[in-house]
Amino acid sequence: MSSSHPSLIDQTGNRLAGETSPYLLQHVHNPVNWYPWGSEALEQARELDRPIFLSVGYSACHWCHVMERESFEDEGIAGLLNESFVAIKVDREERPDIDQVYMNAVMLLTRRGGWPMSVFMTPDGRPFFGGTYWPPAASMGMPGFSDILRHVSEAWNTRREELERAADELADAVRRVGGGTREPGQGETLDAGVLDRVRHQLLSAGDRQHGGFGNAPKFPHPMDIRLLLRCYRRFNDTDCLDLARLTLDRMAGGGMYDQLGGGFHRYSTDAAWLVPHFEKMLYDNALLVPAYLDGFQATGEQRYADVVGETLDWVLREMTSPGGGFYATQDADSEGEEGKFFVWSREEVKATLVANRGEAASEAFCYCYDVTDQGNWEGTNILNRPKPHDQAAAALQLDPQELATILEECRETLLETRAARVAPDRDDKVLVAWNGMMITAMASAARVLDKPCYRQAAEAAARDIWKTIRDDDGRVGHSTKDGQPRFPAFLDDVTCLLDGLCELARDETGDEFSGWAIQLAELLLSRFGDPTADPPNIPGGFFFTADDSEKLIARYKHTSDNATPSGNGMAATALLKLARLTGEERWSAAAIDCLELMSSQMTREPLASGQALLSLDDWLDPADPPTP
Repeated sequence: MSSSHPSLIDQTGNRLAGETSPYLLQHVHNPVNWYPWGSEALEQARELDRPIFLSVGYSACHWCHVMERESFEDEGIAGLLNESFVAIKVDREERPDIDQVYMNAVMLLTRRGGWPMSVFMTPDGRPFFGGTYWPPAASMGMPGFSDILRHVSEAWNTRREELERAADELADAVRRVGGGTREPGQGETLDAGVLDRVRHQLLSAGDRQHGGFGNAPKFPHPMDIRLLLRCYRRFNDTDCLDLARLTLDRMAGGGMYDQLGGGFHRYSTDAAWLVPHFEKMLYDNALLVPAYLDGFQATGEQRYADVVGETLDWVLREMTSPGGGFYATQDADSEGEEGKFFVWSREEVKATLVANRGEAASEAFCYCYDVTDQGNWEGTNILNRPKPHDQAAAALQLDPQELATILEECRETLLETRAARVAPDRDDKVLVAWNGMMITAMASAARVLDKPCYRQAAEAAARDIWKTIRDDDGRVGHSTKDGQPRFPAFLDDVTCLLDGLCELARDETGDEFSGWAIQLAELLLSRFGDPTADPPNIPGGFFFTADDSEKLIARYKHTSDNATPSGNGMAATALLKLARLTGEERWSAAAIDCLELMSSQMTREPLASGQALLSLDDWLDPADPPTP
């Protein structure tokens, strides 16, 4: 597999051939001599005295596919990599610990992050340069990847001391980021005043025209939407309710929501929620379901319950394994084009609907779902509903219920037509953390909507994980693919699954799920806790990796929400639930310890602290939200 024999790599595959990750397997026949992360790659870098090029991505990532086609399949670029570097490919969904450490490095270097993530580092893992996507040659103000490879190689050979100093400084900075410690006296008092201050910050950050927070690209922020609804209940602040409802309505009415098949795409590239990044992630949908459930309970609006049902039905239909676990992602691309599976021409919509539902139904659908001859995105149409239903019914001179029936029948017809297209690939890893979130969503929806099928799905997923993703010592793992468990559990795995088990235990007649929850909580305290913490002076909380996990250049306490809740925020949430189930004070004490750790951050960075703030609200007022 040397760089002088690229055809050998083409025929037999590189060292990724033994992996199970769909993302890594997408790169098996690259002419790049890829290694998976591990001792072989790191030892090779030391023996050859070469820098490491680390590339991190995931299977549903559009720009990861682009960089592979443009650069990693290019013989010339592969030659540069093979001659001067040890190239390592990592699936961020399999190794979030590696992704977290080196994404912090990229953020420190560039003030922005994303995937694919590209990092250059010393053989012992200290990063010294990095970024995200680079085109193969310089364009659009971005440097070319081939030029970067030459410059880094030249610097490594001629200015090694300079790179070593940069690596030392950056590694030290990376260790300081996310350390999760604070000095005594720097925290906030854990009371309703924190929520009161945060409420005003959330309202200030909200987009009162389109809903959500910030400008394009616009992410869903499910924990913050739920927090707005909690603040409405706690403070009777109708502004919080209005912003939450606007956001829920615009997201579900926009192109970010799959209007035919249910479920949400990753995020909107525009401020109005029209044009999504088309991949679908299990975790986004698992987190948005409770937000819409909360919206339903706060308002009684059936449309929010409908979104919950459509989203969970998509999960049951397309994202559930035979064993019961839930798959990870659905790609943005099909047939090499982003979004091709999901978009429509007006001609195609009319031909399908006129033949099956009639001309009037076709016209009504096109009017309601913004389908035009010129298209609403790059000459084609992303289905979305910009007009409220009652307003559309009045314009079409139809009874609202009659229109609802017409549109439902049209959606069914178009969904059948779409099913004949080439579907996006699916990453069928079962990730414990994401499954834990979906178990919580399914169990909660079953309770609120009185839908036993969701409860059954949640139970099946929990039993599948408990049966298949544990090691010989009974410790839960991180993921499984093709029946092969991979990697030890991270904090998110333990806390999210613990939360899901507690939701199931709320309604169970036996002690199956509560017993498993207690086992997980014991693991959480014994292997992820901070033995150096001395509460209440220095709050402890939990590290992202267990005490016997692989040692990277930094070990973090995960306190900031990103696309998913922080590990410590989820720990507080789940431990409070367990304390109520068991009546044991030690679980609530550990939860409060996490909240103490994050108390300053809650006020300083509320948009990064939604899960912790939800936990604080639970602790201050543990009663369930009232049903409408």
